Amino acid sequence: MNADMLLGFGFALVMTVILMPIFIPLLKRMKFGQSIREEGPQSHMKKTGTPTMGGLVFLIAIIATTLIVALIADLLTSEIMILLLVLFGFGLIGFLDDFIKVVLKRNLGLTSIQKLAAQIVIAVVSFFLLNSIDFDTALTIPFTSVSIELSGLYVLFLIFWLVGFSNAVNLTDGLDGLVAGTASIAFAAFGVLAIYQDKMGIALFTFTVAGALIGFLVFNKYPAKVFMGDTGSLALGGALAVVSILLKQEFLLLIIGLVFVLETLSVILQVGSFKLRKKRIFKMSPIHHHFELSGWSEWKVVTVFWLVGLVAAVIVVSLEVV
Repeated sequence: MNADMLLGFGFALVMTVILMPIFIPLLKRMKFGQSIREEGPQSHMKKTGTPTMGGLVFLIAIIATTLIVALIADLLTSEIMILLLVLFGFGLIGFLDDFIKVVLKRNLGLTSIQKLAAQIVIAVVSFFLLNSIDFDTALTIPFTSVSIELSGLYVLFLIFWLVGFSNAVNLTDGLDGLVAGTASIAFAAFGVLAIYQDKMGIALFTFTVAGALIGFLVFNKYPAKVFMGDTGSLALGGALAVVSILLKQEFLLLIIGLVFVLETLSVILQVGSFKLRKKRIFKMSPIHHHFELSGWSEWKVVTVFWLVGLVAAVIVVSLEVV
């Protein structure tokens, strides 16, 4: 990590830590409290009213820091602008969803169709922006020289990847500190890969995100003083997907983002099993709730999942870089 990456990491971390104590009381005064699902673990009911939409703070820190440091270091590239656009776009979708749920008191927020349509629009816009920078539309199989050229069909993959991972991170955001920790590990891992590819603009962005998330974790770790809400989780998932795309390491995200993949698979398997067999595989999905209901403390689940994410990321980086 060079000086520019360290500056982005440190500035975003400090900015988040400074802004969050100002933002949390504001959220409380505005009664922007989280509503806890009644069908969720009963132990979570005590979290009702905890301020949410904290993702706004680290998104501000990420965008401001990335732009400032990129301008200073002469790293403001089209790739960075695409990353910031996706981060902002998916964050806006999440903000609208949170606003409807928390402020307008409509528990479901945006409908699934509204959310999907907005995500697809951002993905399509991203595809056209990628095309404007002469982007490679081939998919590479990790650890091989095999690639599959998709040409115009890449837009379908892009839609699937962005929508899939934004929702995967959103599903994972169910325990204090879970997404902040796993996502910071994933972004840092891609940051190392970006440096290895000499793509310093992308590396700056990824380490800036990691710094902001660690700053957020100070307030989001168990017991959380604030939640990131869909504002944060949708933005992180979308940005993570685009980072993997810009580095042409799309499928490595399945390993680096292993926790997000497993969380999503647990929901798919649970729903499929119940519809087909009228039986549940897990005590509750996503799978982090299964472990909670099996007697694990929330902190134990989170730390084990962090460790899984860290091991997966270290394995990928070791195989790619060493």
